[in-house]
This record gives sequence, C-alpha cells and structure tokens, in this order.
Amino acid sequence: MLDPKVFKAYDVRGIYPSQLDEEGAYAIGRAYVEHFEPRAVAVGRDMRLAAPAMAAATMDGAADGGADVRDLGMVGTEMVYFAVGELGLDGGICVTASHNPKEYTGMKIVRRGALPVGGDSGLEDVRARAVAGFGAVARRGEIAAVDVWPGFVDKCLSFVDPAAIAPLKVVVDAANGMAGTMLPPILERLPQLDVVGCHFEPDGSFPHHEPNPLLPENREFIVRRTREEGADLGVAYDGDADRCFFVDDTGEFVPGDFVTALLAEAVLARDPGAKVIYDVRASWAVPRAIEEAGGQPLVNRVGHAFIKHRMRKEDAAFAGEVSAHYYFRDFSQADTGVVPFLVMLELISRRGRRLSEILAPLRARHFLTGEINTPVADVPLKLQELKEHYAAQGGRISHLDGISVDFDDWHFNVRPSNTEPLLRLNLEALSEERMVEKRDEVVALIRA
Repeated sequence: MLDPKVFKAYDVRGIYPSQLDEEGAYAIGRAYVEHFEPRAVAVGRDMRLAAPAMAAATMDGAADGGADVRDLGMVGTEMVYFAVGELGLDGGICVTASHNPKEYTGMKIVRRGALPVGGDSGLEDVRARAVAGFGAVARRGEIAAVDVWPGFVDKCLSFVDPAAIAPLKVVVDAANGMAGTMLPPILERLPQLDVVGCHFEPDGSFPHHEPNPLLPENREFIVRRTREEGADLGVAYDGDADRCFFVDDTGEFVPGDFVTALLAEAVLARDPGAKVIYDVRASWAVPRAIEEAGGQPLVNRVGHAFIKHRMRKEDAAFAGEVSAHYYFRDFSQADTGVVPFLVMLELISRRGRRLSEILAPLRARHFLTGEINTPVADVPLKLQELKEHYAAQGGRISHLDGISVDFDDWHFNVRPSNTEPLLRLNLEALSEERMVEKRDEVVALIRA
C-alpha cells in the first residue's frame, strides 16, 4: 500500500498499514535510489512496532535500485544524519514517524551532506516514480550492517567539556522513544550527573503518553516529576529524539525561543562573531541575545529544509527553531536532540545559577502566546486582510514566511499550514497586559 497522500512537505508520514506498508516502503526506497542515483546510503529505524519490517523493505528497495546500503539498525534520526555526513555517504533514510501517535509510520529522507529531501527538493519526483512502478533490477546493491554508535557518542560529547559539567540532578522523559536508547552511552561518560531516567524502554505502543512534548498534556509528566525530584533540569524528548524540550528547576516549561537564545550564547562563546539563524516566529529575545553575545543574527523561513540550506549558504554555526529543532554546523549542519541537552548542562554548570534564574531576565521582558492555530475558509484572503489592517496602523510588514507585523512594543507572525487550511499565529509583547490585549485582537480578526 502506498497512498500518495503520505508524501508531505518535509517527509513521508502515514498510518500503517492502511496508508503505507512494506510494499510502499520498498517502492519509496527503490524510487529514491533510482531518482537520485546514490552509490551508498544509510538506513536506520526507530522503535515503532512496524519499523523493523518497514526498514527491511526500504533497504530491499534501495538495494534493488542499485545502491549499497549501510544498515544502522535501531537509531535516532540524527544518527542517520551523522552517518551520512561522517561516512561520506550519498544519502540516507530514517524509517520513523517522529512524534506521531503509535499507528503511524513514515520516513525522513536526506541526500549527501544530510540535506533534506522535501516536496520542493525531490520528494515529489520520488513519489511519482514510486507510484508508477519499476522495471527489472539492473544491479542489486549490497546490504551490510554498520555500527556508528562509538563515533556518534564521541561527536556529541565534542560539543562540550565533560569535566565542566557539574553534578546536576536531571529528570529525562524518553517517552518510550529513541532517547532511551541513545542517551545511556552518553550518560555513562558523565558519571557526575544524577539522572532520573523515565520511560527509557523503547516501546512503539507508547504506553505512558504520546511522544510529542509540544502538546501540553504530554508535558504534564516531566513537569510534575521535575518538581517532585527537586531536579535542576527536566528534559523531554519526542519519538525519534531529534528534538528535546526543557523544563527549568521550578517545573516551568522553557519555550523554544528562549532555548535558542541560551544555546546561541553558548555557541558564540566558543565561536565568537559567528552567524546564528532563527525562524520568523521567534521572540525578540533571540536576535537580541545573539547580538549581545557578539554574533550575527539571521532571520529565516520556518522548516528544516530552508534552515539547512541557509546554514550552508551563510556558514552559520548554529540555528534554532521555536519548534525545538536545533542545528549545529559541526553536526553535519543538521538538527540533533542530544547536543542541545549537553550544551544546556554545560551552560547551567558554567554560570553556576539555576536555570530559572538564568531565564528570569527573558521572562521579565518577553511575553509570548505560543502557537495558536485557527481553521480559516480562505487562507490568502485572511492574510491579505491582516496585512491591510495592520499596515493602516503603521505596522512594519514582512513577507518572508506568511505575514510578519512589527510595532515598537509588540509583533506577530501568522503563517499558513503546509497541510491544512489553518493559520498559525505567534505573538509577542513587552508586557503581559499588552500581549493579552493584542493576542485577543489578532485572534478575533483571524476568526472573524
């Protein structure tokens, strides 16, 4: 089964087996190789129940397409990126549905250099080939297992000085996803940490909660446990562990904008004057922190394909998105969930203060709505209405991604969804009262 609807803007995602099964996985693996003609590719998989069979079919298809396949086994998505970059491979596929519920399967696909294959960078061509079918196998490549774990652990730890990390108490919620497999060999090298590991057993049925910490109901556990343990830090991972989410020592969730600001400061301390990329939704705290740390802030469209392309173009040292994707130049310019965790540990240790204290100046000045999604009947018309309304009030308008409107003490970005008739609003003001007032005003206009 291969429902064409499983091909999304950035990856492949669908319900197993009604939308995507082993036959479809074979077709995607083979179509990918026949389109891009790589000589050698990496294939890894997550812990979902169907992942072993789906990965085997994907490798079979890639081999029949003519590529030699490096079988990475059960790994986090970022380990596929790492393998492609470090081994000099021509591409890679991670069989994963990331943070989606248990009934989903999918793939994240990259080319040489761990560059993503998305809707406007070859994924539509892969879909067309996969749906059309194939001729006879001209050359079948070889499939061989490769162990990238030692190199991956060393690479992650190279971003910090392990000896500088203090004996902090940390609660980690792996959500029965890949973090439970990926973190232990890292943590073994940091024996000074007191780690309370929760839901570390890989289990694609997700018996405790869905592996999507962006949803508040999935954060309830890490917030409660961090408070109960009196921990210095709480960390929650999504299913394939390429995103990590932080909770401070008081149990308060840390928005991705604030994390980006702190990580940027840490990166710039090691790479003075470097360029740092952030997305259009972000708080003003981000460019301000980058500038104050001596870096060059560069605003960009949302989405890992756009971020990774811009990182290469600008030779940026770091990039962060509000959605908790954090990218490092020295990690194949790819997103990782392990490296931000380590950098945050070192940052807290070096500053010698609680994370809540480090964040206090940001929280006192920047008041964020978070993302507010609203279904609308006519997306382009509504965007035009918002533009005209706020331009008439003197707002500074940008069209980099959706519509961004800036005033002196508040601003917002509203973007269309890639997959649904939705508008996504992110708004910030320099006082809580102003944030509430303008949030309600803009939401009312969107929903009118």
